[in-house]
Amino acid sequence: MIILIILSVLIAVCLSGALLLNGYIITQSKDRIVSPQKLPDSDLDCILILGAGVREDNTPSHMLEDRLLEGISLFKSNAAPKILMSGDHGREEYDEVTVMKKFAIEKGVPSEDIFMDHAGFSTYESLYRAKEIFGCKRIVIVTQKYHLYRALYIAESLGIEAYGVPSDPRTYFGQSYRELREILARDKDFFSCLFNVRPTYLGDPISLDQSGDITNDENFTV
Repeated sequence: MIILIILSVLIAVCLSGALLLNGYIITQSKDRIVSPQKLPDSDLDCILILGAGVREDNTPSHMLEDRLLEGISLFKSNAAPKILMSGDHGREEYDEVTVMKKFAIEKGVPSEDIFMDHAGFSTYESLYRAKEIFGCKRIVIVTQKYHLYRALYIAESLGIEAYGVPSDPRTYFGQSYRELREILARDKDFFSCLFNVRPTYLGDPISLDQSGDITNDENFTV
C-alpha cells in the first residue's frame, strides 16, 4: 500500500513538472508568433521552413505543403532574401529537403535562393544548425502554430532572434495526438537547451551570401 502511494505521488509530481515546463515554454514564446504583416521590415537572414513527412511518391504531406506555401508567400513578399529548408535526409530513400526545394522551385522560387539542411533531424537540430552552420542571427520560422512555441523557445535559447509565422489553413488528421506528443517534445527540448546538446552532425559553415545550390546533392535535378 505504501509503495503504491509513493508511486502515485511520484507520477503526480512528474506529470505536474511536465505540464509546468510545457506552460513555461508556451508563455515564453507566444509573443513572437506573428502575422506576416507584423514581421520586421528588413534584415532577416532567411525564412526557415521546418520539415515534415513526405509521401512515398515524393510529394509533401498536407502539413509540409502548408508550411512550404506559407514560406514561399513570405519569400515573394520580400520578408527575407533566402529560404532554408531543414529536414530529415538521413537515408538515401527518404529525403524531405529535396522534396521541399523542388516544390518551391516549381512555385517560382529561384534555386539559388533556396538552401537545404539535410541533417535537420529534429526541431532542436534544425535551429542549432541554422545558427552554427548557416550563420543565422535573425530569422522567421514557418510551421504549424502548435510547433512554433517549441521552435521559438529553442531559437531564443540558442541566441537567435526569431519570429514565427504559423501555417494552419486546415485541420490535420491526428492533431490531438500531435498536441499531446508535443508536450513531451517541449519538455525534452527544454533540457536540450539547458545542457546545450550538440546535434547529430555539424560541419563546415555555409554562407547564405552564396548560391543555395551549393547544398544540392550531386544528383539533384528539377
